[in-house]
Amino acid sequence: MSEDAFSIGDHEATHANGERGAAASAALLDLAKRIALQAGEFAVEARSGGVSVAATKSSPVDIVTAVDRDTEALIRRLVLEARPDDGIVGEEDEARVGTTGLNWVIDPIDGTVNFLYGIPAWAISIAVVEGSDDPRMWTALAGVVVNPSSGEVFEASRGGGARLDGGPLRANTDVALSRALVGTGFSYSAEVRREQAEVLLTVLPLARDIRRGGSAALDLCAVAAGRLDAYYERGLNPWDHAAGALIAQEAGARVGGPGGGAATVELVLAAAPALYDEIAEVLRRAGLGA
Repeated sequence: MSEDAFSIGDHEATHANGERGAAASAALLDLAKRIALQAGEFAVEARSGGVSVAATKSSPVDIVTAVDRDTEALIRRLVLEARPDDGIVGEEDEARVGTTGLNWVIDPIDGTVNFLYGIPAWAISIAVVEGSDDPRMWTALAGVVVNPSSGEVFEASRGGGARLDGGPLRANTDVALSRALVGTGFSYSAEVRREQAEVLLTVLPLARDIRRGGSAALDLCAVAAGRLDAYYERGLNPWDHAAGALIAQEAGARVGGPGGGAATVELVLAAAPALYDEIAEVLRRAGLGA
């Protein structure tokens, strides 16, 4: 491993409060960004040769392509070349237990249906977290979301702010729900989608409008960039939101889950700070445990 890519002690990288911790988080982010960019180039090239469904997962519409699997394999290889003792949690393969207290949480292609159909809203999402692979107990140190179709690179390190293509990101502030553009997404389960549609019937009349982009990582980054005022979704896995949630937080958004706690599979909510409590209450009344 090259010295610039990680002469960082196992636990030095886990303390994000002090100067050394901030530097370690920035170094982890630099590595994550280089890997994500390489993975994005690989996925674009692979897609140019054609893409088809390789398998289904939780339902017939929950798909995986060979490019998903190959891209994750590439990311895992690049991570382990630089950080052989870290853990890895990914969408397409089994979790790898490490010894450093750091886990790489990766979604090789977030927005696989968009990727399959040629819709330019899919992303490579990579986060580095300290501690458990459970979002309720981890501390996110670095996160990067790359949209290979647009070339946009969203990134953040804990305490270091959020950036888009090197420029600072700031989430919108002082937004009332009546003027809020709200993003959401839907499950692959028909029954859960029916329930989500019922929630949407409550939210839609109260908001400016609703958007459904098809990539949770990019939706969270849209909150960070002020392109959305809020985003909520039920049923997200840790790799869907690990990087995007940190980017939104570092851009000034508030991110949480049920009962004001951490984001979980039950609910991920990101919003302008002044809007968060208002939309959380609406979601709670509609049946989501916000």
